[in-house]
Amino acid sequence: MSVHHHHHNHHHTPTYNRAFLLGIGMNVGFVCVEAIFGFLTNSVALLADASHNLSDVFGLVLAWGATWLARRRPGKRYTYGLRRSSILAVLLNACILFLVLGAIALEAVERIHTPVSVPGTTIIVVALIGIAVNGFTAWLFASGSKHDLNIKGAFLHMLADALVSAGVVLAGIAISLTGWLWFDPVISLMIICVIGIGTWNLLRESIDLVLDAVPRGIDLPAVRIYLTELPGVVALHDLHVWAMSTTETALTAHLVMLAGNPGDAFLARISMELHDKFGIEHTTIQVETGNFLLPCNQKFCCESE
Repeated sequence: MSVHHHHHNHHHTPTYNRAFLLGIGMNVGFVCVEAIFGFLTNSVALLADASHNLSDVFGLVLAWGATWLARRRPGKRYTYGLRRSSILAVLLNACILFLVLGAIALEAVERIHTPVSVPGTTIIVVALIGIAVNGFTAWLFASGSKHDLNIKGAFLHMLADALVSAGVVLAGIAISLTGWLWFDPVISLMIICVIGIGTWNLLRESIDLVLDAVPRGIDLPAVRIYLTELPGVVALHDLHVWAMSTTETALTAHLVMLAGNPGDAFLARISMELHDKFGIEHTTIQVETGNFLLPCNQKFCCESE
C-alpha cells in the first residue's frame, strides 16, 4: 500500500510592476526618438537599435503579462494555475528577437555593399541617450535576474541594448573621424553577434524548461543522494524534477520503505528540507512498502544508482 503526501511551500516573489512600467514607458519613448533620427539620417545602426528596442518593448510586455498570469489561482481546468506562461513568454521572446536580428543583419549586409552617408554626431547623441535609458532599465531588473528566467530575459535584453548603444556611439565616432561609412553596418553586425549569443542561451534554457528538463541550478545527483540516505529508505525510483514556472520547481518521487508509512511529520520534513537545500517548491512523495506482489507500473521508471 502506498501513501501519497503533498506539501507545497509557497513563497512570494516580487511583482516588478514598477520596473516593468518604467522600463516600457522609457523604451517606447526612446524607440520613437531613435526611429525618427534613424530615418532622417539614414543610419542603419540607429534603425537596428530602434528595431531591437521595439522588440524588447514587446518582450517586456510579454514578460509582465506572464508574471501576472503566473500569480493567478489554480482552477478546475488549470489545476497548477498558469505558472507556465512565464516559460512560454521567455521562449516567445527569444524567437521574436531572432527574427528581428535576422532582418537587421540582411539590411546591414546590403549597406556594406552600398554605403549611405550618415551624420556621426547625431548618431552619437541619440545612442548616448540609449545607454542611459537601457542601462537604467537593466538595473531595475538586476536583482531578480538571478532567480527568475523571465526577469533574466528582460534584464539581458536591456543590458544588451546598453551595449548596442555603446556600439552605435563607437560607429558615430569612427565615421566622424575617418569618414568610413562602412563602420555603421559593420558595427550593426557586431551588435547582432553579441545579442545573438545571449539570445541563443536564453532560447536553449527556455526550451529545456518547456521539455521538463531538470532546471539549471538543481543538483539532481545531490537530490537523489539526499532522498536515498533518509532513514528507513531502501530504494528510490521515479524521481522527477521539473520547472512549473521560471521561479518554481516541482519534484515527485517514490520511496521504498519496508517499515511502512513513516507518518506525515516525516514527509513534511522531507518537503521542507528539499525546499531549504535545493529550492524545490512543490513536492509529492509516494511511499511504498516493498511488496513485490504489487509492483510499481510507472512507464518511465528511474531507478536509483
